Amino acid sequence: MESQDLRIFKCVAEAKSLSKAAEILGYVQPHISQRMKNLEDELDTKLFIRTNRGVTLTDQGETLFNYAQRILLLMDEAKAEVNPNKFRKSLIIGASQTVSAIKVPFLFSSFLKENKNIEVKLKTDTKKALQQMLSYGEIDGLFLSGTYNEAQFEKVYHYAEKVVLIAPLYEGRGEKDQPTLLINSDVNCIYRNRLLALSKEHHTHKANMMEFDSLEAILQGVRDGLGISVVPASVVNSRGDMKSIHYQELLEDVQIDFVVKKGKQRSQSLKKFIHFLGSL
Repeated sequence: MESQDLRIFKCVAEAKSLSKAAEILGYVQPHISQRMKNLEDELDTKLFIRTNRGVTLTDQGETLFNYAQRILLLMDEAKAEVNPNKFRKSLIIGASQTVSAIKVPFLFSSFLKENKNIEVKLKTDTKKALQQMLSYGEIDGLFLSGTYNEAQFEKVYHYAEKVVLIAPLYEGRGEKDQPTLLINSDVNCIYRNRLLALSKEHHTHKANMMEFDSLEAILQGVRDGLGISVVPASVVNSRGDMKSIHYQELLEDVQIDFVVKKGKQRSQSLKKFIHFLGSL
């Protein structure tokens, strides 16, 4: 068996799809299919059950998958140990733009002070997309808020984030006018949903809404007087340009969890990061 065959096999197994694995790895699907057929021929056993919905592992495939995870992790770690200048240990973490605004970069900075030989990368996307990345093995761990698939993911760390309602400092809006709600376009965004719940609680749920794809756009919209929003308190406290707005701290904090995939072999880099989080 070649290591690349094991990498392809592992990707197909995690993605549960030949086409999705091809997309992740940058190959055409016929190439992936042929490599997996060759692997099955070499081992003289069936590794996948193919259906219209994708593929699932056979019992023999599950056995090989467990070995593949350990083999590939050891190979990557061996290269990093033998030649750390060329093969740095890597750690890929996912988080939404709002969650990753302040706290996550601070955690990375503190972690890297003691682990300078590890290359940390941050992936930002919607909550749904990031969970899919974690499921497919494209990222090692994920900071998220709210509900998630507890059968698939395991929480290894959590923290509380204070949140504030922010509004522009300006006059001219009539008392009967309802404020425009500036929200993230990700429907699973905890800060978006907190603002919508707050609006409903104060009977302003019929207010106009404007969706933005980034935290920076929301902050600029509030500064420019477009409307109100809910954001992490740390964002307001860390920026001098937010002094020109009105903000009110909300009573209930937002809970942020760091989750990893259950049953997946953890790299030394991920183990060190989890240990670091546990020491805080």
